[in-house]
Amino acid sequence: MIYPKIPLAQSILQIFLAKEITNIIISPGSRNAPLTIGFASNPAFQCYSIADERAAAFFALGIAQQTRKPTVVVCTSGSALLNYYPAFAEAFYSEIPLIVISADRPQSKIDIGDGQTIRQQNVFENHSLYNANLLEDASEENDIKINEAINTAIDKKGPVHINAPFEEPLYETVSDLSVNSKVFASANEPQTVDLEDLKKYADIWNKTSRKLVLIGVNEPNSISEATIEALAQKESVAVMTENTSNVHHESFITSIDTIITPFTAEDFEAFRPEILITFGGMVVSKRIKAFLRKYQPKHHWHIDTLRAYDTFGCLTKHFELDPNTFFNAFLPLTSKVESDYFSRFDTLRKFRKEKHDSYLSKIPFTDFKVFEKVIESLPKNSQLQISNSSAIRYAQLIPIDSSIEVFCNRGTSGIDGSTSTAIGAAVANGKPTVFITGDIGFLYDSNALWNNYIPKDFKIILINNGGGGIFRILPGHSETPVFNTFFETFHHLTAEHLAKMFGLNYFTANDEESMINGLDSLYAQNDRPSLLEFFTPTLENNNILLQYFKELM
Repeated sequence: MIYPKIPLAQSILQIFLAKEITNIIISPGSRNAPLTIGFASNPAFQCYSIADERAAAFFALGIAQQTRKPTVVVCTSGSALLNYYPAFAEAFYSEIPLIVISADRPQSKIDIGDGQTIRQQNVFENHSLYNANLLEDASEENDIKINEAINTAIDKKGPVHINAPFEEPLYETVSDLSVNSKVFASANEPQTVDLEDLKKYADIWNKTSRKLVLIGVNEPNSISEATIEALAQKESVAVMTENTSNVHHESFITSIDTIITPFTAEDFEAFRPEILITFGGMVVSKRIKAFLRKYQPKHHWHIDTLRAYDTFGCLTKHFELDPNTFFNAFLPLTSKVESDYFSRFDTLRKFRKEKHDSYLSKIPFTDFKVFEKVIESLPKNSQLQISNSSAIRYAQLIPIDSSIEVFCNRGTSGIDGSTSTAIGAAVANGKPTVFITGDIGFLYDSNALWNNYIPKDFKIILINNGGGGIFRILPGHSETPVFNTFFETFHHLTAEHLAKMFGLNYFTANDEESMINGLDSLYAQNDRPSLLEFFTPTLENNNILLQYFKELM
């Protein structure tokens, strides 16, 4: 076995191996050579080489998203580290364990005019759960910091930063380890349920006839069937989910905006919940946020082991439990409450579905029609990755088969690394993966395709409407040179030459007939990654979508 000669690098490798943190994404560089040599020379580590640091970090994020175990990204010194920040922030808000190891020059070389140096210590301080600023020599103090960083990423589900200074020479190796690093177990405490506390809230529940459960981002299969069935049987409870919640029941409201966008002030007041229960991650729907901020419930309880954001300005209780533990203890304390709250929502849901189906049956080839047909075409038991901006918002309006796992980077809602994340997720999950994206997000993260690990059955569906289409459906849109230049980012680019350069199968569609043929061709190809690019009419897309909400009345 070959080891780096530098003792600090040996310590890092030993501790990561002992803790079974083995997915390592390395961006080429010189200062990180001791770590690169150590990780890549040991078959216990699964190493990936991704040159672009921003793409590398999002690729790592995708792996961690699927495995729910820390994934490591390793870079050289200098500005390389700063390119990790978008993915680092996404990991923080999406509660995904990500470990950044940055190689650094010794502290004596910082701020003296030496090459490729920046102030790397604590550079992620606003979003890092732990910062391990290591000393140059191997030591027990360093071992403690490395252990604490790994344990924090696991226990608190988020990103941490380890900054490791190395002095030249960097490439020397040895056949035997010169240090014996210590490994410390996590001190994470088990959850405890306070039944007396729960009884107080059950009493409130049992006196309330309008309860709304709003479910944000969840891992697939994380919410038990017993919890889902129990919530579905409550007359006084309506449950709203988004496709990213990965929670399914035929009585749940899946297209929130379809239900509430046509509401009048009287409707909002009539459907205002007295109790709001939330769990899961970020919620996509801006309309449900606006509704609950203006028509606030008397009680808002959030269920999460770690955090409780006061999204609606009315948070009254944070239950520091996972949802299954909470509901298993809480629901037996509740009793039946006579109410028509669920039935009124259910009647409205069925009415809106009829209007939805009628409208989509008559619209022309536009973004909305493409999303309808694409989502209908998704293979059962596959994984769907969706980019941000208009793509995730369209996807919320269309039911997705319950066998399909749905993911999107909703922590920061950025477009910057969606393709890279999807590829990392596909590598880790092993399932057939379809990635739906818009043109701006795809072009922004085009270096995601500079990747030798893309599965052969990976599919990209690119909706190219010639610019940032979401700005046409937001308030304030106007046909002016300023809007078209600085908001919409109007362009005539396509993915054809990118696909050719990176070795992807490439198909196009620009009407309903070619859409069907294109989807057939896309799914028939599994010899290499494939991309289907839809060209939709820029000026018609927003009118079709805005008219949709009017037709729901």
